[in-house]
Amino acid sequence: MEEALKKNIQARMDGAMENLKKEFAAIRTGRASTALLDHVHIDYYGTPTKLSQAASLTVPDPRTIIIQPWEPKLLAEIEKAIMKSDLGLNPMNDGKLIRINIPPLTEERRKEYVKLAKKRGEESKVAVRNIRRDGNDQVKKLEKDKSVTEDEGKKIHDEIQKMTDAHIKKIDDAVLHKEKEIMEV
Repeated sequence: MEEALKKNIQARMDGAMENLKKEFAAIRTGRASTALLDHVHIDYYGTPTKLSQAASLTVPDPRTIIIQPWEPKLLAEIEKAIMKSDLGLNPMNDGKLIRINIPPLTEERRKEYVKLAKKRGEESKVAVRNIRRDGNDQVKKLEKDKSVTEDEGKKIHDEIQKMTDAHIKKIDDAVLHKEKEIMEV
């Protein structure tokens, strides 16, 4: 019973970490990456669709992303979706594909992105702490139901705290790494 509980908590905390990595992929660093466009959705015949499911995305060099839609009539829709996104990118449509040049980041913009990365890191820490709280509540319920002894409950609480501390450290490390990546000129 308690092993299943610990595995569940571990999996949920790992999920919070994976979510943070996805969030970080969408934060610009000055280098072109198709992950920048992961959150861009287009209207594909009335259905909101991820850009990557309606077009081929390539990065021919560190400052350029090329988007080649599978249907030429989607060019305008893709261009509009990129303009509406808060990425600050300027797509150029040549009739067959869309080229996005990634401009170098200004110092001010870099600082904004660092703040955003720290905010995402803090949100992940809150998620991990909430998972810890849920786990501790479940352990208290098991103690109350006499499924585990008080000593076993204390041991499980300590293990949950160790998992929490490890994940918080991973999040802090990831935020520091992303900050260095953003501030790199």
